[in-house]
Amino acid sequence: MSILVDRSTRVVVQGITGREGAFHAARCKEYGTIVVGGVTPGKGGTTHEGFPVWNTVAEAVASEGANCALIFVPPAAAADAIMEAAAAAVPLVVCITEGIPVGDLVRAKHFLAGTSSRLIGPNCPGVITPEQAKIGIMPGHIHRAGPVGVVSRSGTLTYEVVGQLTGRSIGQSTCVGIGGDPVNGTSFVDVLRLFNDDPETRAIMMIGEIGGTAEEEAAAFVKAKVKKPIVAFICGQTAPPGRRMGHAGAIIAGGKGTAAEKMKALEDAGATLVKSPADMGATMAKVIGR
Repeated sequence: MSILVDRSTRVVVQGITGREGAFHAARCKEYGTIVVGGVTPGKGGTTHEGFPVWNTVAEAVASEGANCALIFVPPAAAADAIMEAAAAAVPLVVCITEGIPVGDLVRAKHFLAGTSSRLIGPNCPGVITPEQAKIGIMPGHIHRAGPVGVVSRSGTLTYEVVGQLTGRSIGQSTCVGIGGDPVNGTSFVDVLRLFNDDPETRAIMMIGEIGGTAEEEAAAFVKAKVKKPIVAFICGQTAPPGRRMGHAGAIIAGGKGTAAEKMKALEDAGATLVKSPADMGATMAKVIGR
């Protein structure tokens, strides 16, 4: 069993005729993911680098049974692309695009609430179930199948912890990048719930960062519901208030959203905290007895 994506996932790439979309569509296909083609309005009926192109997501769903949309559409149109995929009843929408205006995301999130679609991202690396399907921009070769679920706001640190785990022969069940924007689709709580219910996931690696309250909400859920061991790292432990650190959502505002607050909440919930990213893999190995 796996969460979110597996060998049956059929992906349509929105923005496939752009350089990024075409490149990563090919990399996902090389990994073994079923990529049915792409969408670029006005270019339907053509092919691009071997992939068929449709004008709309609905056409890709009707033609090829696409059940996942991977979005590389530029920021100004990305929210509309998210809503188009949801309107076509695509169950999973993965948006890689960075820099989408917050107002657009609020509008898209409100629209999604009236649909059955789940959004991963935006501003994220995507999701991968190792040796089954890769939907995003992560380097597939560093992953291996195994018992540790990974959920992170940081793409780079996802790759870092996966590299450390794989280097210790510890595989991953699924890795989910939820993105670093202040408004996103799927939360830590959403993914933790999936991992908690997944029999193939024995332990969870959670990587948060300063800004917002997502980690505190996750801590409350962990304390109440999660029965599996969790190792957690929070980025931005030395960040000054008011200074944005990398992601649009990584900013301490009004004295809230500090790393110390988040670390205390998670520790109180029973998670094992890591102070340096260099220790993430070693700590998880110790926690699961490897």
